[in-house]
Amino acid sequence: MPQTKFSFTAPRALARRVYGLVEAAFEEDGWPVALTDIDEDKGPAQRIETVDLYVDGDGESEAGRLERLLEQEGIEGRFAREILPDTDWVTASLEGLTPVRAGRFLVHGSHDRDKVRANDLAIEIEAGLAFGTGHHGTTAGCLETIESLVRNRQPRRVLDLGTGSAVLAIAVAKLARVPVLATDIDPIAVDVARGNARLNGVGALVRCVTATGFGHAEIAARAPYDLIVANILANPLMKLAPKMAVHLAPGGSLILSGILVRQRNAVVATYAGQRFRHVSTLTRGDWVTIHFERG
Repeated sequence: MPQTKFSFTAPRALARRVYGLVEAAFEEDGWPVALTDIDEDKGPAQRIETVDLYVDGDGESEAGRLERLLEQEGIEGRFAREILPDTDWVTASLEGLTPVRAGRFLVHGSHDRDKVRANDLAIEIEAGLAFGTGHHGTTAGCLETIESLVRNRQPRRVLDLGTGSAVLAIAVAKLARVPVLATDIDPIAVDVARGNARLNGVGALVRCVTATGFGHAEIAARAPYDLIVANILANPLMKLAPKMAVHLAPGGSLILSGILVRQRNAVVATYAGQRFRHVSTLTRGDWVTIHFERG
């Protein structure tokens, strides 16, 4: 059966108001509702966000309900409507992905196991509903930086903050053979991460928990860390800078990504204010991976 996607794009405040209305109106139907930040680089007042509602079928009845909802609330504008083909998107996307090499690491799906070479550090990932197949420049940049760092020093306590599919946590565990705490705000991502760690033979080393930022007792219990890896987005990373400083041991390393080239200087300045020393910046396309050391 095909799906229909309804989309409403507006300035942040209005988009969030519409998101709340749609979520409440369709709660009993069980249709997924998403809120997407189109440009997180802008300040809150200038940001544009999109509300997406996904329904099964042609969406005829839902179109009328959405139109009436906006009218009742006195909201100008309308939902764009798009019929989506009946496709297994996870399978289709994985089949279209080729293996990614980043230093010694080879990130691949199950359909490309035959591409693994004798000296590769292979990471097999079925991303499912979690971010991170290794194809994004941020993930590949982190992998290269991790290999360089672990080659020169041996971290003992490691945190992967915002782990997604656990590519980075698995990489550290395979290369350094040390325990890694992998956290994510999304419990679905945590389940995917846990399965990927087992699939790659490091289930005993990678511990996956659901946490928002540093808000989990186990994060505090394992601190201070010799290495923290966080592939998130620039604005959240800058907000987390003081807590990064608290949880990282003196002389410890911090690898950050999810940062656009144009955001790099702001991130470096923010972390310099927390007594982090910039070690290196690796650029891949429009994205950078930054390595810091704690003073």
